[in-house]
Amino acid sequence: MKQLFTIVLLMISNSMLAQAADSSQYYFQKGLEEKNAKRWKLAAADFEMAISKNPKNTAAIIENGYANLAMRNTELARSSFTKAYELDPSNTAVIKELADLYYGYHQYKKAIDFAGKCTSCTNLERTVALCYFQLEDYVNAEKILIKLVPRNAADAELAYTLGKTYMQMELNAKAIPLYMKAIQLDTAKSTWLFELGMLNYATDNFKNAVLYFNKATEKGFPVSNDFNENLGYAYLYSGDFINGERILLDILSKKRGDKDILRDISQVYYNRKMYDKSLEFCQKLMELDLKDAQALYQAGLCFQMKGDKERGQQMCDRAIEMNPSLSRLKKKIEIPGGL
Repeated sequence: MKQLFTIVLLMISNSMLAQAADSSQYYFQKGLEEKNAKRWKLAAADFEMAISKNPKNTAAIIENGYANLAMRNTELARSSFTKAYELDPSNTAVIKELADLYYGYHQYKKAIDFAGKCTSCTNLERTVALCYFQLEDYVNAEKILIKLVPRNAADAELAYTLGKTYMQMELNAKAIPLYMKAIQLDTAKSTWLFELGMLNYATDNFKNAVLYFNKATEKGFPVSNDFNENLGYAYLYSGDFINGERILLDILSKKRGDKDILRDISQVYYNRKMYDKSLEFCQKLMELDLKDAQALYQAGLCFQMKGDKERGQQMCDRAIEMNPSLSRLKKKIEIPGGL
């Protein structure tokens, strides 16, 4: 009698499980219909019902993750994909989603860890490369990116990231062509344009620096005193003295007493053999500080280069009396580089 009762219970239990499975499948199919119609909220509700009827319905759990991704409910999506991974650790689609989600959460080591669980997932190489870049592991980032960039000719972010990797490694000559490629693919990134300007500035290509600084502002890059200072110097070093001086003096009007800008402008004019203009800024420096020995010495050099050697030498000697450390420059008087 007891054995018969057990059999009856098992039959009832199996019947209930079968009904639950059928019900779970019903809601799962309903969810797929809503998903195909892009009614994400309704789809998620149906998938939740399917899961409640059968907590091991991996397909429903995964689809619920995708529905929540579409609604940008990333935490619910992560929870769904984590449950799916626990049920099926070999599911490559789930592994990819978790790697990408952890990248989005800036948990780069965890993203790399998930990517490593699927050695056949070539579509995860991009995520891994970006993770290494964010972790400032530029060597490992480069190893992957140099393979990915040629294979993904239309991927602006990959080209940019490899370029930025070289920039961080101070390999500017390698970085510039990749930045050029990136901005050709995506013309809207003001930060990329600014960084390309800085790369050209660092490699003494000041005309291109001016070009890309201005393009950056056209695309909305914020203009600050630091930005204008870079732009002003780029103009000045490229030979556009009018714009360079205008921008730098405007900055100076907001930072009264900044002697470095005046000294730099004077030096640029001296290097270009524009000695009268260099003297003009030496004068401005000495108006700020009559004891500015460096400015007096620079003025002395200018007079010597203009042919008034005696007057210039006297000024240099007087500057050395005021600041004996300037004596080290005596042998450089005849060198156009000045100070």
